[in-house]
Amino acid sequence: MDLKLLMRLLKETVPYAVLFWTCLALAILLAPINSMRPFLVGKMVDDHILIGDLAGLKTIAIIYVILTLVNVVMRYAFIYLTALVGQNVIRDLRTRIFKKMTSLPLSYFDKTPIGTATTRTVNDIETINTIFTQGVITMVADVLSILAVIGVMLFTSWRLTMICLLTLPLLVIATYIFKEKVRVAYQKVRTQISVMNAFLQERISGMRVVQIFNAEDQEMSKFKVINRKYTQANLDSILYYAIFFPVVEIISALAFALLVWWGTRGYWHETISFGALVAFPMYLNMLFRPVRLLADKLNTLQMGLVAAERVYDVIDNTDAIEDTGSVEKSNVKGNLKLDNITFSYVEDDDVLKGISLEINAGETLAIVGSTGSGKTTIINLVNRFYEIKSGSITLDGINIRDYTLTNLRSHFATVLQDVFLFGGSIMDNITLRDPKITAAQVIEASKMIGAHDLLSSGQDGYDFQVMERGANLSMGQRQLISFVRALVADPDILILDEATSSIDPETESVIQYAIEKLIQKRTSIIIAHRLSTIRHADKILVLDKGMKVEYGTHDDLLQIPNGKYQQLYNIQFAESA
Repeated sequence: MDLKLLMRLLKETVPYAVLFWTCLALAILLAPINSMRPFLVGKMVDDHILIGDLAGLKTIAIIYVILTLVNVVMRYAFIYLTALVGQNVIRDLRTRIFKKMTSLPLSYFDKTPIGTATTRTVNDIETINTIFTQGVITMVADVLSILAVIGVMLFTSWRLTMICLLTLPLLVIATYIFKEKVRVAYQKVRTQISVMNAFLQERISGMRVVQIFNAEDQEMSKFKVINRKYTQANLDSILYYAIFFPVVEIISALAFALLVWWGTRGYWHETISFGALVAFPMYLNMLFRPVRLLADKLNTLQMGLVAAERVYDVIDNTDAIEDTGSVEKSNVKGNLKLDNITFSYVEDDDVLKGISLEINAGETLAIVGSTGSGKTTIINLVNRFYEIKSGSITLDGINIRDYTLTNLRSHFATVLQDVFLFGGSIMDNITLRDPKITAAQVIEASKMIGAHDLLSSGQDGYDFQVMERGANLSMGQRQLISFVRALVADPDILILDEATSSIDPETESVIQYAIEKLIQKRTSIIIAHRLSTIRHADKILVLDKGMKVEYGTHDDLLQIPNGKYQQLYNIQFAESA
């Protein structure tokens, strides 16, 4: 068991110290109160029932009932408060891990399946909760209960206690073997559920592709394999439970048999009272039950620590974009300069190789090139979603590293080809629930780019409920929502990443008008396959395999004999002429 990790997790209870210590106090008080009930039963038999003292029997019976009620109330408070501590801790952890997820660089999500990240945020967090509800505090209560029961047993009859404890080593050995076997089985369960979550997340998100290519049978075959492994991991853990509990019953029965055999002899020889003989089966149950449950709780604690380790791996992740800048500006002119930029997603495999360019304030730069040439990488770098390998990027003459990350990104707005929409209203998707953006601003922005009629034409207008990823909207509507989203952000620099490549011809004129409105008086970067949308750009950068091969205006680039841009232009326009 990783005690250092356990102590770190227990420190999470510091804000709830009163609750935590109340739970421990209840655990301490419950131990003697619980063990007193069999003792009172023995007293009833020896001191009152055998001598016919009904008045005394009535008094001690009332004490027994009161003690039972106190035990019930305290047990309720103990269970509720331990659950409350656990829920408070995992609420805080869930908030921290989500905050961490939102601050991690995109490179983390490039390497981590979404299903795995979901498992960390949901399943692993819930498993941590069991450390408090079924782990540390309840284990303390069980250990104290065992010690209290043994103490009262020794006080009542040391002979019967010794006989009962003869079988305890067998129970300890069985418990240890069970704990080790189930720990391994539980680790397999946690691994397999993470694999299953990742698989399901990916396939459900890509269900359209699965059905388009009739790949249902292939994916079902893969899922059956994963599902079978997950089921087997659970069955392995169940098998050990199925073996352990009958073994415990056998050991318990053996202890009871020894108790009856020795206790009867002791009663005949008057070395053991009849009350002790009646009370000891109750003691035996109170002794064996927590010992049996301790094995399960040790495994629960172990699995909770495994989950905690995974959660802390995310929280402690140092792959964050460095945010040590101090420059904050409400507005920038938009002078953007890239000086000899080199970048690679994978070490020793450069995606960009010595890229240099300059965009003056208010100018529009178009970037063209074949797939994989590094177009989208450039816009990721100017936003500092990734760190450059060498070179520098400046905004208004200041290195982008010197800006605070939040302030730097506030000057940019990006419209992507694949528009991501969240579940909620159109208005929510435009404002992203930013309270500083009003409905009036949204409507004004929509009208400015000619999107208002299309977005407000439905019965609910801007309150229309968008399904996950905008499944109930057309591609044009989704794209217009992203344009309005960009405009209400009022960016100093606008980035359009192939924003018109999936638009139908009927909507393209609306989108083209929106683009013209958006780029007015703004520094703009446009990535496009359709050269018709960029021919009026101030500068055009042509990339090929991460290298800058041509740079200039549309007319200048067409004059380059056998130039890359000229080839792209001829492919798109010469054939349609």
